This record gives sequence, C-alpha cells and structure tokens, in this order.
Amino acid sequence: MSYTASVVGASGFAGGELCRLLVDHPAIELVQATSRGKENRTLGHVHPNLRDVDLRFSSPEELASVDLLFAATPHGVSMAEIDRFQDAADTVVDLSADFRLPDVGPYEEYYDGHSRPELLESAVYGLPEFNREALPGADLVAVGGCNATASILGLLPLVGDVLAGDERVVVDVKVGSSEGGTGGGEAASHPERSGVVRPYAPTGHRHEAEIAAYLGLDVAFSAHAVDMVRGASATCHVFPDGPVSKADLWEIYRDSYEDEPFVDLVAGGSGVYRYPEPKTVAGTNRAEVGFALDPGSERLVVVSAIDNVMKGAAGQAVQAANVALGVEETAGLDARGLHPVGSP
Repeated sequence: MSYTASVVGASGFAGGELCRLLVDHPAIELVQATSRGKENRTLGHVHPNLRDVDLRFSSPEELASVDLLFAATPHGVSMAEIDRFQDAADTVVDLSADFRLPDVGPYEEYYDGHSRPELLESAVYGLPEFNREALPGADLVAVGGCNATASILGLLPLVGDVLAGDERVVVDVKVGSSEGGTGGGEAASHPERSGVVRPYAPTGHRHEAEIAAYLGLDVAFSAHAVDMVRGASATCHVFPDGPVSKADLWEIYRDSYEDEPFVDLVAGGSGVYRYPEPKTVAGTNRAEVGFALDPGSERLVVVSAIDNVMKGAAGQAVQAANVALGVEETAGLDARGLHPVGSP
C-alpha cells in the first residue's frame, strides 16, 4: 500500500531531511513541500542534494489532502495550526516541541505556555525504542527532541533495573550547529561557532523536562555547542544505589537493544572509535550507545550519539510514521554512515 505525504516547513534542515528520505521511500510518496519564503522555488534551490527532484515549494496556506503530514516548523506553529493540519491529513507527525510533553505544566515552566493543552493527552511520543507499542494507528505523533532522544536512548535500559527513580542523573550534551536550524542566528555562524566548546544552556534546557517526563528521573541537564554541523553526543553520569558490574550492564543493554534495528552498542572495544561518536552515524537514523564503570567513584558513565537532524528529527519522524502506518519500520531508513568523513 502506498501513502501520500506533505512536509510543512520543508525549507529548513529537518524539513530538507524529510524530503530527502521521502523521495526515496518505497511506501510513501512526497506530493507537497511547503515554505513561506521559498514558494515556487524548486526543492533543489534550497537543498542541493535534491536538485533532481521535480517538486516546487508551495504555500503552507494551501495544504494538499494527504495521508500523512510532517510538520517541521518552529515551536508554536503546530499548536496554532493543528486543526488545519488534521483536516488535511489522517496522520500528523510533528517535529516541534508543541505536543511532545504529556501535560501542560512543563510548558508553563520551559516554554511560553500552551494554547491547545487538551491535545497533549492524545499525542503519542514518537521515539519508537521507547514507545513503539503506542504508535500503530496514532493520528498525532510528537517526535522527541534531539538532545532528549540521545539522552533517553542512553538511559532507558537502566530505568527500573539499575535506576529506581530517586537517583540524581547528570546529563551533558554536545551538539552541532544544525540544531539551531536555518535561523540559528549569530551564535550559529561559522566564525562564531568554529573551534568552540560553548556551554549555551548550563541549566534549564527545555529537553530536561522531556527526559524527566518519560524516564521519571531526577535529571540535571547541560548543553554545549561544539564545532560540528551534525550530531548530538550525550554523556550521562549515573550514581546507582547498589553495585553493578560490567557483565550486568552488557546483559541489560543487550536485552534492551539487541532487536532494535537502529541502535548499536559501542562500549570500549578496540580501534579508534571505542565509544559512541556522532561522526560515525552522520546522515543515518542510527544511534550508538556505550558505557564505562568508574569503581573509584561508584559512577556509571553512559555515552550515546546520534545525528540530530536524522535520529533526532527527520529519521525518527519517518521511523515513527512507518510504525504508525503499519509499514516496515526500517523502510526508507537503511542508509549506512560514511567513513572517512569530514565535519559530521
């Protein structure tokens, strides 16, 4: 069975990745890509890797009737436009933060409130490794944030096994400039970004609420901007209440991820890339997860890496849509990473 799809906000980085994935998807046909600023331009005008695609940006005011609508818009747009989106499509997959938190409280604290709180309960969190069973048949899917996705994938196997929920977990994330989007501003410009390891959110990052909401952990979260284009690397410092061995951890993580099509365990092997590294998953929907024990401080360090534009946005969106529609989960997402590669 074939499905039709539109991408709203297709001129941005995540929107462009969605278009790239959908034009080659075996079961989903991209029929519309919207942009307010690029209307009537070809997709290749903005996304040079799509120069061979015979499709032009159209106005978001004139939405096509489709099976599936992907909203790759800034925070606040989807909650304002959700009625139009749902009138146009049977299934809406939103890549913004508008519906990804389960209740309105954190929106009051971390955002500017919420204009459609009655929809939060029915929205389905779109990270399949966490919420796969809830996705089939969902009509509103909220894709996880990139920093939260990296963190949740690293910590998820520990919840209820090593972590009871009352322990403090410290999460430090390093992210590439594409996280800021095409309108990232002065801080994302190449001269300002080059060579930095800049703590742009030492405390109070919005994704802290997302990690806490879905894992039930007391999370202290910090984020650094670093000199790369793609990628998010989460280093999670965990202090378990009881003893845990390396063998225990291998068993826990293998049980959680051995059947997951997009998660690889990378934990202190040989070679150059001994732990998860954004560079090795750039351009893919894959996530790498690894860990190391520090017996001296009774600390467990969990490291995870994703491509923030793919597994942290467009790739996760397509994966979630596949599950929601009953399509093969890996459809359109089987690309491997490149090696060697320059800036990820």
